[in-house]
Amino acid sequence: MNQNYPSVLLEQAVNQFSSLPGVGRKSALRHVLWLLKQQETDVDAFADSLKRLRHEVRYCRVCHNISDQEVCPICSGMKRDKHTVCVVENVQDVMQIENTGQYLGLYHVLGGIISPMDGIGPKDIEVDSLVERIVPEAIQEVILALPTTMEGDTTNFYIYRRLQDTGVRVSQIARGVAVGGEIEYTDELTLGRSIVNRTEFKC
Repeated sequence: MNQNYPSVLLEQAVNQFSSLPGVGRKSALRHVLWLLKQQETDVDAFADSLKRLRHEVRYCRVCHNISDQEVCPICSGMKRDKHTVCVVENVQDVMQIENTGQYLGLYHVLGGIISPMDGIGPKDIEVDSLVERIVPEAIQEVILALPTTMEGDTTNFYIYRRLQDTGVRVSQIARGVAVGGEIEYTDELTLGRSIVNRTEFKC
């Protein structure tokens, strides 16, 4: 059912909000109307934060996590275990694992997982840069913390094969994360235990 809007500007704003994941047109309209009731300075600050996010945000040149600097605070942190790297699919996974307080090593964000059905192959994610980190950074253990799905398992196996000749220990988080589960949606207690109780990766 088509919605009649009293303003072209209102319709354009609703179109933008409804393009966000999980936001339908009714929710988008509520958000836009709420913004119209706010002070102009508050709305300007809201819009400015989005512009700055898109134009100024960086990705860490080491681990590919989102950062305000060339190297993120985790990679540059003096108290981090520099010999352990946890491999994750995306930035949300880094945030989720950090919230557990159970892991003090470094990260490597792949930016996706291998999924032929979606046209994503090994060259489309940050595997090469992971392999290139092992020797220069004296990495001793790589923890695979990818989704427990067919795509996640395929990516795990590919990374394991790529790392076989480096001598690094490859482990994976314990299967406390349900099969088919995403790291992002796993509760912090379960995720923390899965990291602590990680096991050696086996094909």
